[in-house]
Amino acid sequence: MSLRDKISTELKAAMKAKDSTRLATLRLINAAIKDRDIAARGEGKSGEIGDSELIAVLTRMVKQRRDSARAYEEAARLDLAEKENAEIVVIETFLPRQMSEDETAKAIDAVIAETGASSLRDIGTVMGVLKQRHAGQMDFARAGALVKQKLA
Repeated sequence: MSLRDKISTELKAAMKAKDSTRLATLRLINAAIKDRDIAARGEGKSGEIGDSELIAVLTRMVKQRRDSARAYEEAARLDLAEKENAEIVVIETFLPRQMSEDETAKAIDAVIAETGASSLRDIGTVMGVLKQRHAGQMDFARAGALVKQKLA
């Protein structure tokens, strides 16, 4: 079952269960996917985007909501922050399991050894391989800092 089908199935289940928070979030996900499909057609690609691009869209949505929740908390708007956090929970159910710190470090070590990276100039190469292999599974901002630390 593709990720797109899973989202569609969950949308129908949320409608039947009258789960308004989950339903609203799933509709937002569908809207973001349709926007990405339209953008892909504009880039000359035909058809719908694949699961890897869907994961990128969902990851971006989670990041946006985390940023918004943080801003709402700083502005003492806890009701809005709570809404953003609830949406994050729903979106994350469709993302692959996130790698732990230990797993991330091992993956970085493996890629550094594999690519023969030895200096800060090799960060781009290492990060490119990590993004290709572990899209949606790790926080690349944190991974970038770890790669920089290991290569320094």
